Amino acid sequence: MNVDFDTPVDRSGTSSAKWIRYPEKVLPFWVADMDFRSPDFILDAIRSRVDHGILGYTRPPASLVDAFQNWLQRNYGWDVDESWLVWIPGVVPGINLAANAALSQNGTVLIPTPVYYPFLDVPANSGGQRLDSPLIRDGDRWVMDYDDLENKAADADVLLLANPQNPTGRAYTQQELQQLTDICARHDVVLVSDEIHSAIILEPDCTHCVTAPLNEQTKTISLFAPTKTYNIPGLSCAVAVIPDRQLRRRFNAARRGLVGSPGPLDFTASEAAFNDQTDWLPQLLDYLRGNRDRLAEVVGDRMTRVEATYLGWIDVSDLEVADIESHFLQHGLGLSIGSQFAGEGFVRFNFACPRPVLEEGLKRLGAALSAG
Repeated sequence: MNVDFDTPVDRSGTSSAKWIRYPEKVLPFWVADMDFRSPDFILDAIRSRVDHGILGYTRPPASLVDAFQNWLQRNYGWDVDESWLVWIPGVVPGINLAANAALSQNGTVLIPTPVYYPFLDVPANSGGQRLDSPLIRDGDRWVMDYDDLENKAADADVLLLANPQNPTGRAYTQQELQQLTDICARHDVVLVSDEIHSAIILEPDCTHCVTAPLNEQTKTISLFAPTKTYNIPGLSCAVAVIPDRQLRRRFNAARRGLVGSPGPLDFTASEAAFNDQTDWLPQLLDYLRGNRDRLAEVVGDRMTRVEATYLGWIDVSDLEVADIESHFLQHGLGLSIGSQFAGEGFVRFNFACPRPVLEEGLKRLGAALSAG
């Protein structure tokens, strides 16, 4: 199987959130939505399910549960019991449910920042307080400040982690995550880990480490979904892995009457993704590495090495412009602005697109950086 990632796909007429946000002359590199076709084995599975003709209320199929359990074991060596699994329509609902389940009254949510912006709304959504712990740039990577986390964890109920890290593109090592889980255990902090980008590891010497098995004393809620990896974010299906029975009960109580179940096509697409052992994903990762390297050639040390995800975190703090978003829009670029992530002076660039589109975007990006 030789996958064509080079040919642009016309997304007009599909109400694509990514492409209708800006005027036609603006190229969008903002939301984490790839401009590649989903693989045929997922599209074929959806067609087969549609051909049945009835799309009624659907419980998580046993075959989906098996596929996910086997996927976790095959990729991360983690054996999970079916009773630990809660199927939900997306990771963002999951992090909000997790906070509602774990927070004490007026409790505190600790968040390493910058971070995927829906994390920053969770404390207010759940009636809690927000406490940030800024990451530190250490040469060509961003790292957690463990002294700061240790101090702040004493006042926290929940810690929200993006693993791999969005927007900086870090693939945290086992040692780094061990330190974090140990801190959470010492202070009885529930660790909520968004692992949606776990399969998108770009550096050959990096691996994804699942947080939950590292310290059995740490109460964890781990959130997984194949939607980013296989470009099916419109088929919202995720799973929360919650080993602790009482925490799982509170999580389910928090969703009651508010957050429903994924639908039959969501389950079907996710099952096909978890069962994938083709070379589609290795080819995707190879293509994304090439795109990352081209972006790095243009931005230089403004961006640390992207070890995971398909998102570049670019330092533009030196640009003498009044409005960063408007500056890039004037150069025909729609980017995510760092302030949304609690990262002033940065922009996030999604490089998961066909190479011809990327090259045009990089021309514009280079001009915008030179003009600031």
